[in-house]
Amino acid sequence: MKTMKLSSASRPLAEYARELGDEIMVLTDANKPVAAIIPLKSVDREALALSAHPEFLELIERSREQFRAGRTLSLEEIKLAVLPRPKPNKRPHSKRQRGAR
Repeated sequence: MKTMKLSSASRPLAEYARELGDEIMVLTDANKPVAAIIPLKSVDREALALSAHPEFLELIERSREQFRAGRTLSLEEIKLAVLPRPKPNKRPHSKRQRGAR
């Protein structure tokens, strides 16, 4: 990850973006990060839009708070809550199939 003072940017930011390759450049002002230039070569638009959506970010933060508080579910508990339950087989089972001797 590269860091650059915003006041040091002497060229258009698009030029810096073209030179990044796979690195992220964080722009700072008074030694605090204020923006980032991130290559989007392997990022789809849906993931990008979702990652900045306020409701999604709120959901992630609530989940992190629950995790920190120890309110978690095991994989088995999640499966029971989410996956459909198998339907019981209502056909009677016979020991012999038709035509079998």
